[in-house]
Amino acid sequence: MREDIKDIAQRIKGLRLDLGVTVERLAELIEVTPEKYLAYETGVEDLPASALTELAAFFKVDLGLLLTGEVPHMSLFSVTRKGRGASVDRRHGYKYESLSATFKEARIEPFVVTLPQTESDQPIPQNIHPGQEFDFLLEGHMLVKVLDNEVELCPGDSVIFDATKPHGMKAVGGDAKFIAIINV
Repeated sequence: MREDIKDIAQRIKGLRLDLGVTVERLAELIEVTPEKYLAYETGVEDLPASALTELAAFFKVDLGLLLTGEVPHMSLFSVTRKGRGASVDRRHGYKYESLSATFKEARIEPFVVTLPQTESDQPIPQNIHPGQEFDFLLEGHMLVKVLDNEVELCPGDSVIFDATKPHGMKAVGGDAKFIAIINV
């Protein structure tokens, strides 16, 4: 188990216990079973980026605090060097790199997302989270599905959508890398 996954899980558990919030309440918030939530909170499974964003909003803390354990202190600007953003792994092999973890009270959450190619016959996994999402494809090709609508993106293409609706991405013909910006 990666050490950063355990650290994030411990920070979330500490916040939950400090505020007297039940496992059931947080499981309901991120729309999983209490058993699945406990797998996240114990570090057995890594929390999806969307769930981390929802938990940060619920606890009224910066996402950067959950990811790094440090209170973001930059308020005028914050620089994240290439490959040095706070890492968040996600189901199906998505790799999220937070680009705003050190910026205090960020109202958007920008990520560099690496999406590995999957078998062509596999369906696009979908999820939902609060807000809107903007994705800009940097490398590769990917299918984006929102509800029952599918569109293929090529490098330089972008899409914006209502993230409260089921949506997902799938790399086509190799890995894909994109910037995802989620408003919070």
